[in-house]
Amino acid sequence: MAIELSLLKVYLPAIGTDLQEVFSEEGQVMDFKAGIEILHEGQSVKMIPLVLEGLIKVFTRYEEKELLLYYIEPSESCVMSFLAGIKNKPSKIFAITEIPTKVILLPSSKVERWIHQFPSLNTLFYDLYNTRYSEMIDTLNQLIFQKLDGRLLEYLNEKSRVSSNNVLDLRHREIAQDLGTSREVITRVLKKLEKEGKIRQASNGIEIM
Repeated sequence: MAIELSLLKVYLPAIGTDLQEVFSEEGQVMDFKAGIEILHEGQSVKMIPLVLEGLIKVFTRYEEKELLLYYIEPSESCVMSFLAGIKNKPSKIFAITEIPTKVILLPSSKVERWIHQFPSLNTLFYDLYNTRYSEMIDTLNQLIFQKLDGRLLEYLNEKSRVSSNNVLDLRHREIAQDLGTSREVITRVLKKLEKEGKIRQASNGIEIM
């Protein structure tokens, strides 16, 4: 479905009128329910997503274990799918909608030309690359140097930030999947954090204290 230029001015004001007009003509808008895998590992990336509303989680998978890499928030795109798309290589990650999400899909065959033609798009992806690189370095440091209780608390704080809510409706199995560990381990560490007064577990979710 095409998107009206007036909406792009609301969703993506920073990219400029010229690029807004191109996206309006060439992009496709899609709405996804929560929990939909919109990009599969090994998939050929023909369309690069740019989030207008909602939230997408990006994962990597190794030997049946999954690890959350980063979130794609409104006005952001997926750097990994961008690189795979313009290099015509299969995706190394998979992406799942966290909440109902509206995205504009950009043809990867044209994006490489656009980043040279429109400086604002080049700046967008350059800034996102720096952000994602820093986030993945932080994730690597946590995996190597930080104990699981610190990683878990950092994960909950980030969840709280992106959802703008300090009470998180999360299941232990979901947390374990995101952090690449087992449900039993997460249950044990959550109890430890609760005893330390850093969280509170209730029927409506996990509250960040």
